[in-house]
Amino acid sequence: MSRIKGGVTTRQRHKRLLKQTKGFWGIRKNAFRKAKETLLRAMAYAFVGRKHRKRDFRSLFITRINAAVRPLGLSYSTFIHKLKLKNIELNRKMLGQLAVLDSQTFDAIVNFAKA
Repeated sequence: MSRIKGGVTTRQRHKRLLKQTKGFWGIRKNAFRKAKETLLRAMAYAFVGRKHRKRDFRSLFITRINAAVRPLGLSYSTFIHKLKLKNIELNRKMLGQLAVLDSQTFDAIVNFAKA
């Protein structure tokens, strides 16, 4: 049986990887070995970044809620505690949106939680 040379497959794999490293700086975009190292690291950072984005948005929602609740005489933690006691199950994203876009409804929720 004759030997099959793998040049075509290897070239395709290299081209596919080098296409993904378009825009990288210096030799990192056109030397396969450096490009592969850089791409693996970039993918790892991208994976972690998707987790960090969720964390950052949650802290933004909490900041918005806290800023909206303070003038009404509550802190963020006491407000959330009172919501739990009243069995109001609105998540922080929705509360943050209400605080920014619909302050009357948010005030009504706060007053209900206070009572």
